[in-house]
Amino acid sequence: MNLKEIQDLIKLVKKSDINELRVKEGDFAITIKNKGSETVYTTSVAAPQIAQTVPANLKSETQSASSEAPKTEVANENLITFRSPMVGTFYRKPGVDKDVFVKVGDTIKTGATLCIIEAMKLFNEIEFDGVEGKVVKILAEDSSPVEYDQPLFLIEKH
Repeated sequence: MNLKEIQDLIKLVKKSDINELRVKEGDFAITIKNKGSETVYTTSVAAPQIAQTVPANLKSETQSASSEAPKTEVANENLITFRSPMVGTFYRKPGVDKDVFVKVGDTIKTGATLCIIEAMKLFNEIEFDGVEGKVVKILAEDSSPVEYDQPLFLIEKH
């Protein structure tokens, strides 16, 4: 990722309602957090030549490359924590006058739409990819910002 791309991302976060944006390309990762009038930048690089292209106002730290965390995690033997696959705004229903995708007590199967996450004006339907189960708890509030890997639902396996 070059300096121009980083500057474009910073401008995008400042102009939008996005609270946090994380981008990873190969060994390079950047997190841009928008906290009101203050914008915080964090970068992680594995190659020193990339660090030289990062502006001085960016905090740089070295981090080993790790595999992406799965979006589901076993909390105990029968509970699954379904996690957000991306940063964005969490919506429980497809429209203002529509019903929610799932509610507590609903039985869900693989491929069932759980929610929508809006990221940069794109509405992404998030589908369940685990075994059949029952929604036990909804952990995120409708129309609230969510972060990558944030717990969204607790699901009890059948």
